[in-house]
Amino acid sequence: MKPAKFNIDLFSNHLFWDVDIQKLSLKNDKRFIVKRILEYGLLSDWIELNNYLDIEEIADAVSNIKDLDYKSLSFIAAISKRRRENFLCFTTQQSIISHWDF
Repeated sequence: MKPAKFNIDLFSNHLFWDVDIQKLSLKNDKRFIVKRILEYGLLSDWIELNNYLDIEEIADAVSNIKDLDYKSLSFIAAISKRRRENFLCFTTQQSIISHWDF
């Protein structure tokens, strides 16, 4: 059973250090929230996100992100059983690879 109201305070503090978390809503900022959790979140953050969104909703939100890192893309593609080619970040990769690839 999904919780009635989205509570951003249940996620790790380091995910949204640069924004006012009280202004975030799952309805308006779904892609931003999902991207941060995929790239920088802990397992507990992923579990909490799954309390609000199912895998298909998460994959749909990620499918239009242009700059998702390779590990996060591979993870969401595997768990949603979608091909990596179906995600925009795979087809529009950056032409210059950054030096710090963690």
